Amino acid sequence: MAQRKGITSNPRFLKAQKMEQVFTDQMGRQISIPFPPKRIISLVPSQTEFLFDLGLKEEVVGITKFCVHPREMWKSKPRIGGTKQLHFDKIAALKPGLIIGNKEENDRSQIEKLQARYPVWMSDINTKEDALQMMEMLGKVTDRQAEANLLISKINAAFAKLGVLVSKNKRPKAAYFIWRKPYMAAAKDTYIDAMMAAAGFQNVFSDKIRYPEVSLAEVARRRPDVVLLSSEPYPFSEKHFDEIKKHCRGAVIFLADGEMFSWYGSRMLPAAGYFANLRADVFNALNGRTETGLDTDGTDLTDFH
Repeated sequence: MAQRKGITSNPRFLKAQKMEQVFTDQMGRQISIPFPPKRIISLVPSQTEFLFDLGLKEEVVGITKFCVHPREMWKSKPRIGGTKQLHFDKIAALKPGLIIGNKEENDRSQIEKLQARYPVWMSDINTKEDALQMMEMLGKVTDRQAEANLLISKINAAFAKLGVLVSKNKRPKAAYFIWRKPYMAAAKDTYIDAMMAAAGFQNVFSDKIRYPEVSLAEVARRRPDVVLLSSEPYPFSEKHFDEIKKHCRGAVIFLADGEMFSWYGSRMLPAAGYFANLRADVFNALNGRTETGLDTDGTDLTDFH
């Protein structure tokens, strides 16, 4: 007992104890974190971009090789592997006080290994509301609440303008491909599906979940008005159009910016304007120009910054 009393009365120990705060992540786990965290490793590209925009350039000490935005951080920060192929030796060398990951982006077994040694805060995002909650929660975790709330406010305003535009016209039926050989589409219970809905598209695979494998014959039977080929994770390009056209003769085909549809966080701000102008291009291709990328007062939706 005397030994325990001596430890707990040690001023340095008490000071360290006061620096710890408990936060809950989006998976409902409670994590004790040195607050505010000074050595952060981000395992998710979109969340890395968000942390930078919160003003945490110095606090972020490690990122993945896929954290390409902002370019300044990608060039200067140590990379600790890929989102699903982490290098534990590199992580240990960086001595993180906080690791930030995502349920879908990262490998469960690797995350569990990290959780045994470090504070790991996990996001779990399927909707726009989930994404905004993540931003609010990480703002608190990193002591950047004001910066996070300002960005959230701007995103809400941008999507409100987009909502007005979407409400005035029909919703084209769309298929969104993320992979080829085999073809895989985004279905319900995904963030991409939520962004398709926000952009005013009806997902023809709304009766399926997550990322089902689909044949082009099945896509044709669902008669989409538009087929969206994502730039990531599979790098679709115009050379893949003919293959789609053979099966979906009545559909228009567009390359889709995968970052706009799948990156939650800061990228949501320009995404609203991107969706507005993508809709304009789709309607132009289908019917001639029946709507524009402008909101009701003539403000260009591509300029939210």
